[in-house]
Amino acid sequence: MKIRFWGVRGSIPCPGPATVKYGGNTPCIELRLEDSRRTVIIDAGSGIRDLGNLMMVRDLPEGPIRADLFLTHTHWDHIMGFPFFTPVYVPGTKLNIYGPATYEEETMRDVMGGQMAYRYFPVRWTDLAADIRYFDLKEERIDLGGGLLVSSIYLNHPVLSLGYRFERAGAVLCTVFDTEPFRNIFSTDPLDSSYSEEMAAEGEAVAKEQNERLEAFFHGADFLIHDAQYTGEEYSQGKTGWGHSPMEHAIQTAGRAGVKRLALFHHDPMRTDAELDALAVTLCTPGTAESPEVVFAREGMEIDIGRCA
Repeated sequence: MKIRFWGVRGSIPCPGPATVKYGGNTPCIELRLEDSRRTVIIDAGSGIRDLGNLMMVRDLPEGPIRADLFLTHTHWDHIMGFPFFTPVYVPGTKLNIYGPATYEEETMRDVMGGQMAYRYFPVRWTDLAADIRYFDLKEERIDLGGGLLVSSIYLNHPVLSLGYRFERAGAVLCTVFDTEPFRNIFSTDPLDSSYSEEMAAEGEAVAKEQNERLEAFFHGADFLIHDAQYTGEEYSQGKTGWGHSPMEHAIQTAGRAGVKRLALFHHDPMRTDAELDALAVTLCTPGTAESPEVVFAREGMEIDIGRCA
């Protein structure tokens, strides 16, 4: 399995001279199975536009395009590139879209197609030429064939968001974004009028259980892509509850879980290349037997997951 990052930013595309090195596109990751020419895509942020253009040149001459698109969730920065994904306009393309079950009146198709109404975009969803199929996911494990297994887990974000674990031939890739550490949502201050000793204790227990459960999900991964939008200081000073993780938390949990390589992902759109380089000096490490190699994800970065094993 090989991956390539096509978009690594959170919230909104931010092209410009200050984001040239790490890139300004929103999330999109390509997982490529070289021996079967199979393409799995994780999220359809603005980075998927360039991926689609490559697939038209690389894959279409070999036959109709086949791809599986796994959406972590449907916040706009993770789906905004879809209308510009050229293969969906080509007859013969077959695309399977997997994403979290909405549990609402609107289906995943409604949410994805909503951004392709005439009010927002000149082409309607019903005019797409590709054969598109939708699969609602809960926490489950599915066999995609060809030896590729995918597991999903609920994350901690303001809308239902899924982490994924891809396994094939002994190699493991995990994605854990958008999310932040689970925390006790009940008051722990005895002077607070809403304080309940029983509820406070239960809240602590549930948060601990969910954090341990997530670490078990990516335990032993060869490569982990983890939300790291904020520094620890930023997170504690007004960003708690926004659905994104501090970098230090991602590194600590990856270390405890025995992850081999960690990519810090979903960079804040205000973070410049110079600021990421400065953070890399203190946070990124080559890796040891006790701790993972840590890097900041950047557009164009390619990783051979098999060689991480």
